[in-house]
Amino acid sequence: MAKIINGKEIAAKIEKQITKRVALLKRKNVVPKLAVVSVGNDRPSHIYIRRKKEAAERTGINFALYEFDAKINESDLVEKIKKIQKDKKISGLIIQLPLPEKLYTSGVLNSINPDTDVDCLTDANIGKLVMQTNKIEPPTPWCVIHVLNEIYKNLAGKNITIIGMGALVGKPLAIMLANEQASITTCNIYTKDIKEKCRKADIVITGVGKKDILTKDMIKKGAVVIDTGIVFVDGKVRGDTDFKEVAKKAGYITPTPGGIGPITVAKLLLNTVICAEQKHK
Repeated sequence: MAKIINGKEIAAKIEKQITKRVALLKRKNVVPKLAVVSVGNDRPSHIYIRRKKEAAERTGINFALYEFDAKINESDLVEKIKKIQKDKKISGLIIQLPLPEKLYTSGVLNSINPDTDVDCLTDANIGKLVMQTNKIEPPTPWCVIHVLNEIYKNLAGKNITIIGMGALVGKPLAIMLANEQASITTCNIYTKDIKEKCRKADIVITGVGKKDILTKDMIKKGAVVIDTGIVFVDGKVRGDTDFKEVAKKAGYITPTPGGIGPITVAKLLLNTVICAEQKHK
């Protein structure tokens, strides 16, 4: 039976560090502030936003939510984001994903100032990630590596398969794991023989958002399984993994909820604090 990785415990440790760093900033009359731009009425998004707000309050970070109708056009949204960023107190800004498809563009994402882009979605920050000149990391990929480093200490040479190559998790995670000298296999909707690619891996990471896409027969005994996917099924949060069955064969596994999610929120706030520290050196 796999050891279940407790994301809430890991997140609590990170939040303690954040609280201390926020207190030091406040002594200099600096209060980190996270701004969240939300477009439309996506129910899961509202749940995630509430969790970010609650975590910000626990750690002493100011929080501001800006909501816009799904009918807004791209140019108007970009102008709104630029206007929001005139607030010099903002140290971190994110656009809550998913966006309506017509708005999920490089123009919208790159309207964020790279110095406050705490989700690391701008071209500038992805480029820094490739060149390893970054000050902060994309939250979820960082969390995956943070968890893996607690298990292995060194990822060099580990065979890792990533299922899902989205901009928020899969793509930046592949870059970061390459920087760790891991051996990476990536899978997308066109990939053939995904099962065989997973069964050869020491570590399998999913980031799809589709129930039970990873099953027990797709991993080798003792593999580490990190599930970053989220999907709502009958009103309940589920991950990509058939958790009960896969846990019987894996060595380590993250649950959903309670796995990578809480750590991601904590890392987002940590990025906000780092950006505040950089801004007020």
